[in-house]
Amino acid sequence: MSINESTRILLKLVSDNGKNVSSRLASALGISRQAASTRLRTAASTGLITKQGAGRGIEYALAELSRSHREYGREGLCEDRVWSSLFLPLVTDLPQNVRDIWNYGFTEMVNNAIDHSAANKISVWIVRNALYTQAWVADDGEGIFNKIQKALNLYDPREAILELAKGKFTTDPAHHSGEGIFFSSKVFDLFDIRSGNLYFMHEDGLNDVLIERPKNAPGTLVVMQLMNDCTRTTKEIFDKFASPEEYTFAKTIVPVRLGQYEGEKLVSRSQAKRLIFRFEKFKTVFLDFTGVEEIGQAFSDEVFRVFQNTHKDTKLVPVNMTPAVKDMVSRAKSG
Repeated sequence: MSINESTRILLKLVSDNGKNVSSRLASALGISRQAASTRLRTAASTGLITKQGAGRGIEYALAELSRSHREYGREGLCEDRVWSSLFLPLVTDLPQNVRDIWNYGFTEMVNNAIDHSAANKISVWIVRNALYTQAWVADDGEGIFNKIQKALNLYDPREAILELAKGKFTTDPAHHSGEGIFFSSKVFDLFDIRSGNLYFMHEDGLNDVLIERPKNAPGTLVVMQLMNDCTRTTKEIFDKFASPEEYTFAKTIVPVRLGQYEGEKLVSRSQAKRLIFRFEKFKTVFLDFTGVEEIGQAFSDEVFRVFQNTHKDTKLVPVNMTPAVKDMVSRAKSG
């Protein structure tokens, strides 16, 4: 289903907030409130959106065009068969690049659940509306963050999220490259992992978010979302993190704020060592300081002098620094 730009704007406004849509649509399109109301009625009558309430209490929502759900036993399950039988029929009319992204990311996440979760059951949901498609892959296993914590002997399961954000980590190196979650998180518009009491969310163009939830949920849930008219390609994302002419996973972007837990400041060498753990596996590491107001001298020295002097083949590139962070990085680099 193809939609024109004005309809896309309407759908996006409804997706963002289902209330007071008429006035916001009129403003966005430069049309009268009456014309905006007519467009909303048309979208509702054609099944693109739903409407509840009356008068000022009207609330719109994106209508589900298709939904599929199935629960599988993990033993003997093959991710390509789940894709072919359950997912592909719902997206056959979408652009090739969008189908390629879904094929890659969805099968990677189902395969992760098959090979790593030690679960009994794996559940899959796919929901599509006129604007985007969303998929959930859930298992009843031990939980991804707990498993990584055990594998790396980490003090806190929150550190597992930092390792996933770096990429090139797997609990089964003989059979996996450790690239699946990293690249999947980059190709989708929205990519969430929820396990235990932790919730990691990556949204394209926004800061990565780590939320601690009061509920300690079992297993692992991965949520993926992609616009139906997305122009991104898997090749574009792979090339962004590859060395020129080598086609190897050589670059990574690390959100430094994931190493900074609530109430903490990044001041110690221990914190720095957690951050730089496995950096030597990459040729270039972009350290994104978005959300980090300041860092301590010992932390900066450990990263930008001690590590850099002993790992000259790994280039550290700090970005999005506040003046305070930039000053401390410059001091460390100057020795």
